[in-house]
Amino acid sequence: MDIGTRVLLAFLVCQVACAGAEEKEEGPCVPGFQVKEYQVEYSGGFQKGVPLLQVHFDDCAGNEGVTFEVSHPGLVVDGDRKLVPRGDVENGTVVLIHGRSAHAHDTARLHITNATPRSAESLREILGLGQALNRTKRSLLVPPMYVPENQRAPFPKSIGKVITVEKQENHSFRLTGKGVDQEPKDVFSINRMTGEVMVSRPLDREAIAFYHLQVSTTDPSGKTVEGPVQLDVSVIDQNDNRPIFSETRYAGEVLEGSATGTTVMTMTASDADDPNTENAVLRYIIVKQSPDKPSPNMFYIDPEKGDIVTVISPKLLDRETLPTTQYELEIVAKDMAGSDVGLTGTATATVTITDKNDHAPEFTHSLFQASVQEGWTGVVLNLTVDDRDDPATGAWRAAYSIINGNTGHSFEVHTNPDNNEGMLYVVKPLDYESTAFHTLLIKVENEDPLVPDVGYGPSSTATVHVQVLDVNEGPVFFPDPMMVTKRENVPLGSLVATLNATDPDLLQIQSVRYAVLKDPANWLVVNPVSGTVNTTAILDRESPFVHENRYSAVFMATDNGSPPATGTGTLIITLEDDNDNAPSVYPTVARVCEDAKDLSVVMVGGQDKDISPNAAPFRIELGKQPGLEKMWKVTKVNNTHSQVTLLHSLQRANYNLPLLVTDSGMPPLSNSTDIKVQVCTCKKSKMDCSAADSTRSSLVLLCLLLLSLLYL
Repeated sequence: MDIGTRVLLAFLVCQVACAGAEEKEEGPCVPGFQVKEYQVEYSGGFQKGVPLLQVHFDDCAGNEGVTFEVSHPGLVVDGDRKLVPRGDVENGTVVLIHGRSAHAHDTARLHITNATPRSAESLREILGLGQALNRTKRSLLVPPMYVPENQRAPFPKSIGKVITVEKQENHSFRLTGKGVDQEPKDVFSINRMTGEVMVSRPLDREAIAFYHLQVSTTDPSGKTVEGPVQLDVSVIDQNDNRPIFSETRYAGEVLEGSATGTTVMTMTASDADDPNTENAVLRYIIVKQSPDKPSPNMFYIDPEKGDIVTVISPKLLDRETLPTTQYELEIVAKDMAGSDVGLTGTATATVTITDKNDHAPEFTHSLFQASVQEGWTGVVLNLTVDDRDDPATGAWRAAYSIINGNTGHSFEVHTNPDNNEGMLYVVKPLDYESTAFHTLLIKVENEDPLVPDVGYGPSSTATVHVQVLDVNEGPVFFPDPMMVTKRENVPLGSLVATLNATDPDLLQIQSVRYAVLKDPANWLVVNPVSGTVNTTAILDRESPFVHENRYSAVFMATDNGSPPATGTGTLIITLEDDNDNAPSVYPTVARVCEDAKDLSVVMVGGQDKDISPNAAPFRIELGKQPGLEKMWKVTKVNNTHSQVTLLHSLQRANYNLPLLVTDSGMPPLSNSTDIKVQVCTCKKSKMDCSAADSTRSSLVLLCLLLLSLLYL
């Protein structure tokens, strides 16, 4: 194949692909390349100086001063806007063509593809005109087609033409696929006789960027004669989408004093246009800074990456001297690589200057004074400080400490979270008679450490003078409580204790008088002058007012100051036990079946209000009535319990069994207790204890037993 033939073929392919663009209807002009994708087949080389194709560029302003740059040194766009080879060009190359004027800046792409080797020597043979009909796929020449998006009416518009070999008059072209007979339907159509392909409505590249159709020819019966061959339709992008930021408002922080060039945040925008064209190439710029002090250019944004960095010097980036701690930046993202004709999107970035602890807290005064009454506790003074750092941060919050003068640990200082003041507390009552004047040295620091080049100075410490005021204090009992031990049942009027209360006001001569404040059982009386406590009733250890052998009473001492002051003290009497309570037996009722084989009646236990050694071990035995041992038996189990057992079965009735229980006191006390024993009828695990006979005493039982023995 000679060079002339190859060039002719290249022109033919390009003309078919660009047919739609040349018939474009006049409408709103979009600056830039009107066709952004070109394709030329390569087969062994191009002839220098022979044009390959016509580029379509319009800046919509008369095209004055339009210049072109080609990325490959072997190609150039001449004055007629034709792409002309001037050197060697390699197969498979993708060439970028840049068009630029005062009103437009755009890029198109040229694809140099490999041509299928052919041995034919004529254009007829190249186009497949000499092929037999049974090789149908080679008889259809279907070049790729390109359609700009957003075309204006009228429609339909031609976008290219399919060429066939030796098409018979009664054969027709057929077009199928997505966009024809599949959704979205009726976008494309083909002239059944000429093979011209038409688009019926405006296309949106952002919805569908490529259409893959099928072209074939059919006979009158509908039978496929040639094809199907794939037809690829590419939608050429127009710059019809503005950049959109992922957020409408961005927020970032930068620490005061940060080095120039510190990254604050990154702005990110996207463009729905073709990412392979400059329609989606974004550039960022800051168009406004508010406020614009101390400099209108405190920040810079990387035009390609969107990184916002500081420009202001670290010394000027001082939170405490800046007019505000928040700056608002209006950011614009522009497509077309930032050219004047690019579309824009806008977002706001808020930059907060954050604080570092570069200012030490300082007391507002070097000396604070306060006065407090002795014996009182609470806040006596509020210490005020100044700190220029950011409130409500660790660089501002104060921490106070007493570094001298608090020998008795009577004072504490805490931070008021609302105003950062130091609240000086008296936590232990002060005594005027001991120390009437206190001098404290207090230091204030921040919760966060200071930056290395800042330290705490003399203003971070203050002196506090606290004057203690004298008040009439109430008498103080010693010891309190007073502990004594007494045996219960001591005679009336017995001495229990002598109270001791002294007046702490040593510089005043005052007398003290005593009185009973709380005596739950009314057992005690106190001499108002001497403080001696005597009994007015019998002390009973078993009284409900005694807990764990202890009885408590409260006394009051009053001085004769003006006004009088009182103090209270507690007297705790530990009562020793006397054996003054006889023991008893429990339980007092027992049940047994009249036909029971086991004659055990009940396990009884002894109980005593007294305590050891006047209680257990108990001795439990039958009462003194004669003959009880013939019917009953009591067996000791342990120191507190014994087992009652029948020696013979009894008839159904209720019986009273007298038991005698004795404690271990010195002397011991005894008590007789009757146990009610119910002999019941038992059937099928049910016990009937309703007595058919009246209650029988043990004596009656004994008589019956003796009579039965006489007849034996």
